[in-house]
Amino acid sequence: MSRVLSAPGFPEDAIRARAREGAARAFPPTDGYGLTLFGAGGAPQSAAPRGGDVLDALRLVPPVFMPQRLEKLTDLAREPLYGDVELATDIGGFRSALPVYVSAFGSTQVASSGLGLAASRQAGRLGIPLVIGENVVPTNGFAGDADESAATGDSMLARLRAYEQELPDGMGGLAFQQSTEDADAEVWNQIYSAPAAKALLESGRLAFELKVGQGAKPGLGGMTVLKRSAADRLAAQYSTDESVFGGGPGADDRVLRSSSPGTFTAEILRQQIRFMRNNYPRARIWVKLPPGRDIHEAAVVAWTSGADSVTVDGAEGGSGWAPSSFLDQVGLPLGECLRRLGPPSGSHCLLVSGRMWEGARAVKGLALGARAVGLGRAALLAADEDPQDGITRLVACLAFELRLLISALGKYTPAALAPEDVWLPEAAGPYLLP
Repeated sequence: MSRVLSAPGFPEDAIRARAREGAARAFPPTDGYGLTLFGAGGAPQSAAPRGGDVLDALRLVPPVFMPQRLEKLTDLAREPLYGDVELATDIGGFRSALPVYVSAFGSTQVASSGLGLAASRQAGRLGIPLVIGENVVPTNGFAGDADESAATGDSMLARLRAYEQELPDGMGGLAFQQSTEDADAEVWNQIYSAPAAKALLESGRLAFELKVGQGAKPGLGGMTVLKRSAADRLAAQYSTDESVFGGGPGADDRVLRSSSPGTFTAEILRQQIRFMRNNYPRARIWVKLPPGRDIHEAAVVAWTSGADSVTVDGAEGGSGWAPSSFLDQVGLPLGECLRRLGPPSGSHCLLVSGRMWEGARAVKGLALGARAVGLGRAALLAADEDPQDGITRLVACLAFELRLLISALGKYTPAALAPEDVWLPEAAGPYLLP
């Protein structure tokens, strides 16, 4: 048990407990059973953060009359239970065991410390999609040829193999992000032609994700802190800034490395997606959007241009490194993104991330139109708690809660959830678009 990570403002203790104990942590500690009376306000671990997202203020509201429960009863010839909820879901062209995926981990020191590999193994074992984030190849190498991957083996191919070796037949899928610097390194070209990716490609379980932005620092590219020696090696590929952490004799031996955020207009996004479709016809196309004020327009452009999936990262999304002013004051909260988007039409697949770790917030996101929710910081904390099984237990607890909550709403698949299932105290009815 390494326990080297911390996550200020995030329910770290509750997540670590789930990583150790699994589904049992969906309930209060059992040593209080028979001695404690439980009620509203007694679960501080689910309290909204300071400045709170409206998603946390929403309540799930089961009806009295449940026609879908009657339909399920008829199908089963018995009263249905929470265990009858079917969680398998199609996510961006992949079949997933749950409406859950593991969000992008790039080349930050946290993910490159071995936790990226641990997350890959466990996500594969669970049969849920995994996104490998940007800048892994330029920083850690494609096949383990960079200095930073020597100790952990945390190269691009190492993460791919760790995931694929655990993956059940017909389940899951692997998505690879590409930044401007990755494009210079021809990351997608390397993966598309790599023998190690052949099985995923031929089985339709390979995706390329175009990262337009992220929740923790919308408008900025990826940022990491490097030792001066590593920064010198990468200076030709990235923007580096030695002045941020001091200069002169005795200065801190750390340098800020920044990725290009990329430049997008509606037409540029359309052309990027068309380029991806043309050059990688057998790969699924995903697009990751930051929580921008024009989120609805951007999502529609992506879908109508042919994206298999659009990921919206709310302002609550985490990061290995970001300016403090961005974390609490920049970007739309996920709940407002969902309000502006409205339920996607037709077969459009919407994925959402941002402070996801327990069932109630996940179900609210699903009810408001998401096909699946992404685990970011929660997955890394769980892997840090137990690199072998921490994410597996965390997801087991999440799946248990999903079944309890969905069945309590009188429904038996995530796709059956709808805005009618949530209520905002300040509103006169369901949390719908105005």
